Amino acid sequence: MTFSNEFLKIYDRKINSGEITFRESGIPFNDFMQLCTVPDFVMEEEVLARVCERMKMTAEEKDILYKAAGY
Repeated sequence: MTFSNEFLKIYDRKINSGEITFRESGIPFNDFMQLCTVPDFVMEEEVLARVCERMKMTAEEKDILYKAAGY
C-alpha cells in the first residue's frame, strides 16, 4: 500500500464518521490534490505531523502513515 492509499483510507473513515471535516483536517489543498492524483506522493514530515494532530489520529494510525511515508 502506498502512503496515499493508507492516508485516504484513514481520511475517508474519519470524514464518513463525522469525526472531522476537510477544513478541520489541516490538509493543505495542494497536498490533498497530490494525494488524489499522484500515486507516489508523500507529505512532508512536518505537514504530516500537523495533520495527524489535527485529525486526532491514534498511535496506530500514525505508525501506519509514517511507515508508508518512509519516515
